[in-house]
Amino acid sequence: MRAKVRILDFYSGRYSVLINEEDAKEAKLHPDDLVKLEAGKKTVYGSVVISNLVERGEVGVSRDVLELHSFSEGETVAVIPAGTPESVRYIKKKMNGSKLRKVEIEAIIRDIVDRKLRDIEISAFVTSLEINGLDMDEIAALTIAMAETGDMLDIDRKPIMDVHSIGGVPGNKTNILVVPIVAAAGLTIPKTSSRAITSAAGTADVVEVFANVSFSLDEIKRIVEKVGACLVWGGALNLAPADDITIKAERALSIDPTGLMLASIMSKKYAMGSQYVLIDIPTGKGVKVETVEQARALARDFIELGKRLGQYVEVAITYGGQPIGHTVGPALEAREALSALMTGKGPGSLIEKATGLAGILLEMGGVAPAGMGKKMAREILESGKAWEKMKEIIEAQGGDPNIKPEEIPIGDKTYTFTAPTSGYVTAIDNRAITAIARAAGAPEDKGAGLELYVKVGEKVKEGDPLFTIHAEHEARLDQAIVLARRTEPIRIEGMVLQRIGNI
Repeated sequence: MRAKVRILDFYSGRYSVLINEEDAKEAKLHPDDLVKLEAGKKTVYGSVVISNLVERGEVGVSRDVLELHSFSEGETVAVIPAGTPESVRYIKKKMNGSKLRKVEIEAIIRDIVDRKLRDIEISAFVTSLEINGLDMDEIAALTIAMAETGDMLDIDRKPIMDVHSIGGVPGNKTNILVVPIVAAAGLTIPKTSSRAITSAAGTADVVEVFANVSFSLDEIKRIVEKVGACLVWGGALNLAPADDITIKAERALSIDPTGLMLASIMSKKYAMGSQYVLIDIPTGKGVKVETVEQARALARDFIELGKRLGQYVEVAITYGGQPIGHTVGPALEAREALSALMTGKGPGSLIEKATGLAGILLEMGGVAPAGMGKKMAREILESGKAWEKMKEIIEAQGGDPNIKPEEIPIGDKTYTFTAPTSGYVTAIDNRAITAIARAAGAPEDKGAGLELYVKVGEKVKEGDPLFTIHAEHEARLDQAIVLARRTEPIRIEGMVLQRIGNI
């Protein structure tokens, strides 16, 4: 059928094409059918929504569709049933536990990017990877396919360094210190980050509090060639575009398949032209990787994948048994990270991890002798050079370089939990801390999160404050309080943990 375009001023989140009920009957189209809109050389795919918001002879397109192709109001287009893509058969193959060939993986990724696959089919693909996994051949093919279906960055400055944490530890604002330390030493480090998937704040969520993180590839190139670094959101770029689409499915399902995580991380590094990559794998109870043995196995996968991509990869297995620093949530973490850069001081866990990771990168980049990287990183931080470099980055990204951490607004709806008894902090539950921060509104509400006052091993007295929940809305605060009471985010015990009598 042919129809005139009617632009609908809303985002559906699913590339909707609205068709009048009578037209749909005549064309034998049903809700969620995949259709192709064609006008000259322009082609776009979308899912059918049957609605009387459009008249007969009209086809309504949401703003999502217009982001793919700029149709004009009243323009005549052909509306063609697209049928089921061949890649759906490959998804079913993986659902059945079979290995996918390189061409099959390429077809799936190409159809995801072209929006030929609908949300339910993408969710099925992601779920199949969670259940059945991928071998290294499949992961390498997936990584390259994800990178090559998007744009690639070519920066004149070399070598190109990169760092990425696989996440799972609340409060992991470490890279906000690592990037300016490394750049202040003269190395080039264009850092792209994802937004939070299952955490309370991704690096991009935190940086967005004080600087713009959405840039085009050309803008990033200019920023990096000027100041040697950036801290930006990868989703604003056309770098590995399938990654950001699959992340939506992962977020909705609260899963993070290992093979897809490897491809997600390394496809962005490949697309950014990174030559030396440091992967941070936090390990401990309540994080993605709970044992050192699992971390070592994952490290081998990263290193092997790097070899297949022509990248030199090192892995740091780091302590992840409790939150890093004292804050969880975008604005609270931004305050803590900027304060540490400004003063050269901060919570021991944050400073120790940041200088440790930065030190490895300094050695990988050849600006610090073997074994001296951490010492050099700490000197750069304490001298103020890292803060000066961070101010350059903030200014280049459209923020205020003279920002004061205490000026960053945080949620003013608060509730403080106190110690129910005297004793020692024997455990902090990472998952519970993250869940409470998310219940309070993080990361969408920038000012939401938690402020922690204790660490594992510390002695507390009854009534001492343990943590404060921050929220921007009373309803979200109430939800977080209920969750905190239902879980046990911080455990207080005496030194005698159990008493067992004579049986």
